[in-house]
Parts: sequence; structure tokens; C-alpha cells
Amino acid sequence: MNERTYTMPDAPVVVICIDGSEPDYHREAIKVGRMPWLAKMLESSGSSWEAHCAMPALTNPNNLSIATGHPPAVHGISGNYIFDTESGEEVLMNDKRFLRVPTIFGAANEAGLDVVVVTAKDKLRRLLGAGVVEPGPSLDGTGELVPPSRTGICFSAEKADQATVAENGIENVLEMVGRPLPSVYSADLSVFALAAGAEILRTRGADLMYLSLTDYIQHKHAPGTPAANDLYAEIDHYAAELDALGAVVVLTADHGMSAKTDESGAPNVLYVEDEVRRILGSTGTEPGTDGLRVILPITDPYTVHHGALGSFASVYLPQDADRESVIRSLREVPGIESAMSREAAARSFSLPADRIGDVVVLGTAGTAVGRYAAWHDLSGLDAPLRSHGGLGELQIPFIINRRLPRPEQLTAEYGQPAYVHNYDAFWVATSLLTQHAAASAV
Repeated sequence: MNERTYTMPDAPVVVICIDGSEPDYHREAIKVGRMPWLAKMLESSGSSWEAHCAMPALTNPNNLSIATGHPPAVHGISGNYIFDTESGEEVLMNDKRFLRVPTIFGAANEAGLDVVVVTAKDKLRRLLGAGVVEPGPSLDGTGELVPPSRTGICFSAEKADQATVAENGIENVLEMVGRPLPSVYSADLSVFALAAGAEILRTRGADLMYLSLTDYIQHKHAPGTPAANDLYAEIDHYAAELDALGAVVVLTADHGMSAKTDESGAPNVLYVEDEVRRILGSTGTEPGTDGLRVILPITDPYTVHHGALGSFASVYLPQDADRESVIRSLREVPGIESAMSREAAARSFSLPADRIGDVVVLGTAGTAVGRYAAWHDLSGLDAPLRSHGGLGELQIPFIINRRLPRPEQLTAEYGQPAYVHNYDAFWVATSLLTQHAAASAV
């Protein structure tokens, strides 16, 4: 499907997406003995390669990249939030109508495999469940939404108490997991998703499983801190359990995470809409009133821990604006790593050109980009700002509990080495693994 072939091994395949996990998180946890299974596995029987996420380095685009095996240019999910040019409205990109190709999960389900998808947050459930428990893009490439011929399991930890067989393929989830419903703003949300996946594999079985966690801890706590190590100890525990059940286990991430603060610890924010208005010589702050609109695709329903501040912005200019002049001026602004045209961004980052602005702006690793100050509510920030979206959060872990030859290095993108993308996870765990096993047998 989607021009890639997935050949199942003789074992269940489980991919765990650790939201916001830069590689230092597991490295620091290993150093202090909090991830004993991972440490031993990497020494004896596993593989770990430098990897890149898809751009922008955000949750929805990368989860759907992992789910489809391709970057956003193919699947169409360009952010958590977009300006829908057809409706003229700013909308959350959680609806499957935005999905342009089927997912691996939908294709596997139609092939007769038992598919399980557990997300931490409910915002991803509708997208990842397309073709598994509700209509999804057809496998014939027409783009038409069709109901699955059989159903798998797809639910979120956030709304596990509401799961039903009709809508999620499973019920009585709280009783099954033996844990209370977790708060959406907690590490427990990720732990619940992991525990649910392990329990389903142990009691019901599965062929293909995807567990997508939340970055609540990573937004608040740096690698090596007690809270971070506590979470990664839980990840280690459940990955070990899945391994013991015979699964091929892949640990990767949707994006990394960087501190976005100044020397005093205050948020280091560049307000892009203000900068563009200054460049254009225009006034006003209401979006759309002067033909200028800045979209921050990190925006989602859960903004308490980041205040909708990331490092990627999409700028829609007034019709009479000189785009090249704006780009040149933006490149001179401290804190901006890159400013480029829609066409250049689509080429460089494999993005759908019709779902990004006239200009794309990326902040540096230490800079968050915003619209204008009044648009952001930072009252919920109770820790120094850590966020993501740009090239500073490109590097991610890619670990599999099987010894495999390292692939050839990818084209040196953005000066950061990598051998795979996160969206290669299911291909590595299926086709690459079975190819290697066949070659070894010969």
C-alpha cells in the first residue's frame, strides 16, 4: 500500500511512538539504571540508529507519517491545525477527511490481520482509526472514504472509559487494564496506553499494534530529570513485557523537544505576525483583517503545556505583498532559522503545498514562534517552556529489539545524520526484518 510492501514476520509487530522523545531521554535513563531492559537489549540483540522525524516536527503529521509510511506530502496531514482555504476557516486537523491515502493499519486490517491502535490523546483516534474501526480512504487510490470490511481495535487512553465495541472494537477497557482513567495532563496517560497494549497482546493477541504516547512530561522535564526517568522506566517495563510476549518492538518518536527559554528562564518567543506586519508596514492585530494570517500548526486542544508556541509557522500574506521581500527581511530577524516560499518548503520538507502558507518560518532550536502576544495564553505554563516543530527537534530515536544491518545513510538532511525516518518503522519491523531473516537462512 502507498507504493510500499510490508511482509509480516512470524511474530506480532508493535511500534511505540514516544511523543517528544529526543534521544537523550533514554540515554540518560539508561545511565542511572532506569531502563535495564533497553540497556541489555541494545548490548545483545537489538539495533539503534540515528533517525529523523517528518517536518513539521509535530504530533499529527508524524503520527500519520508513521501510520502511512510516508511524509506529509503524501498523506496530506500538514499540522495539528491549519487554515482551510476551502472553508476560509482555521480548523483542527483531526478529521479523517484531510487524510489523502490509506494507513498501514487500514490495509493490514483489510488483509485479515488483527490490528490494535491505542493512542494517549483522543485527538489522534479518528485519524489513526480510519480503515480500522470507521471509514477510511479506499485502498484503490480513489480517495473515497469506505467502511472497513472487518474491524480492529482503536481507542484512546483519554476516553478509555467511553470505549465501545461498536465504535472502538473493544469495551470495559478500565477493567481490562486494571487502572483508573488517567488525567490528560499526566504521565499516567502514556502509561495507561502502554499497559493497555501489553494487556491486549497478552490476553487477546494482535498481529500489528501501534501505541502512541503523549509528550506531557517532555514539555515540562528535560532528559535525566526524575520525572523524565520515571516515565522512561515505565516505557522500559512495558517494552520488556511486549518483548517477552514475543513481539517485534520498535521504539521511535514523532519529534524531539527543545528548551525555548532565555537566560532568565522566561519563554523566548518571536511573534511572527508582529514581525511580518512591521515588514509590511501594516497595523492591527485581528487575524485576517488586513489580509495577513499566521498559522501555528502546533495548536491543538491541549495547549496548557506549550501555549501553542512551537518552532514552525505558516504565513498567509496579503495579495499585494512582495513575498520575496518579506522572506529576505524575515531571514534577518534574530531567532529565525529559516524563511522560505511555499514551493521551497514543500520541496525541502515533503509538505503538501496546498496546505501551507505563502511563507514558512522556522525558529531556531532555542526560539519559539508565536502569532502576537495577545493571541497566546501562557497562564498554564508552570515550568520553563519546552516545545518543538522545527529542525531543532528533527533528531529522534529509532530502536528495534532485533539485530539488523544498519541501512545506508539518508541524504545528509539539514546537517544532521540519519539512517531511517520514523515513518520507516513498520517497514523495518516487517519487510526489512523478513528480508534479513531470509538472507541469514540462506
